Amino acid sequence: MASSEKTRSNYWYLLPIFFSIIGGIVGYLIIQKDDPRKAKNCIYIGIIMIIIGIIFNIMILNLDVVSSPGFNVNV
Repeated sequence: MASSEKTRSNYWYLLPIFFSIIGGIVGYLIIQKDDPRKAKNCIYIGIIMIIIGIIFNIMILNLDVVSSPGFNVNV
């Protein structure tokens, strides 16, 4: 680590965890000069979170709630 770099708190990782890629980009732009490694990790976490969200949405779309027995709902 160069002498001009200062470490930032690990709480910056919460931004991409809660706000996905937008949080990753914001975190990257804010801490890129102070801690470039952590800034890149924010982008990566944001990308991973958006992929997890897409996979979760695909799983929900494939769930057939109406026609599956056991819910006892009259449609």
